[in-house]
Amino acid sequence: MKSNIQWTDFTWNIARGCSKVDEDRKYCYMFRDSFNGTRYIPNEVIRTKTVFNSPLKLKEPSKIFTCSLTDFFHVDIDPYRNEAWEIIRKCPQHTFQILTKRPERIHDHLPADWGAGYDNVWLGTSCGSQEGMKRANALLAGLKSKVFFLSLEPLWGEIDLHEFDLLLKDWRSLITFGTYIDWVIVGGESGNDNGKYRYRPCELEWIRKIVDQCKETETPVFVKQMGTHLSKELKMSDRHGGDINEFPEDLRIREFPNSNKYQVGPIPKITKP
Repeated sequence: MKSNIQWTDFTWNIARGCSKVDEDRKYCYMFRDSFNGTRYIPNEVIRTKTVFNSPLKLKEPSKIFTCSLTDFFHVDIDPYRNEAWEIIRKCPQHTFQILTKRPERIHDHLPADWGAGYDNVWLGTSCGSQEGMKRANALLAGLKSKVFFLSLEPLWGEIDLHEFDLLLKDWRSLITFGTYIDWVIVGGESGNDNGKYRYRPCELEWIRKIVDQCKETETPVFVKQMGTHLSKELKMSDRHGGDINEFPEDLRIREFPNSNKYQVGPIPKITKP
């Protein structure tokens, strides 16, 4: 399905429905959209039918956000996850962006031929506050992936990436790979002014801190949106604060990771004086 999410091209859902893991998901958009009238029960994980094989029909190389309405590593998907891995394996032209709230389950549910990671798969986890950053540690613990990424959205608390030593301090001294974050997405929370699914405030300085820490380590960063609170505060026309032209100038940054980080270039020749 063609997506309006700024950092991807298409969404692919092998199931619909999920269960909340902590406060980061308090106002989860999947539950909110279901509450607003969609035809599925949000807390029941049900396998899809007509879209399950959709990547096989998409020929143009695309970025595919995998499981935007569920969690790829949810326990209820265990019976048919291998079928999804097989589809991913058959689509090397695509990049599958797998974003999970359950990184502790990844290791035991990777395909047998995963090795150092599939070339066309990025593994990520989402965190909205410093407390939620425990998932970032779980993402990097004993795993290998061609790209690791964080989605710091909905950002509802200040986050210090340096506290967990997640970003590569100096790429020139890199000896081993696969143990740091390659890409960071950041965005404020969107929601309603009234009712069950609202939004929590996000501060500009929280976003700036993340962007600055990424710049210090040359980590690609993608500022997705300001969120509803800042959209109102800054008098933006987009209620989610997602129009980059309305961002403060220093936050107009949307970078993507270098997925070829394992390609080692030629060793430079040293000329003696």
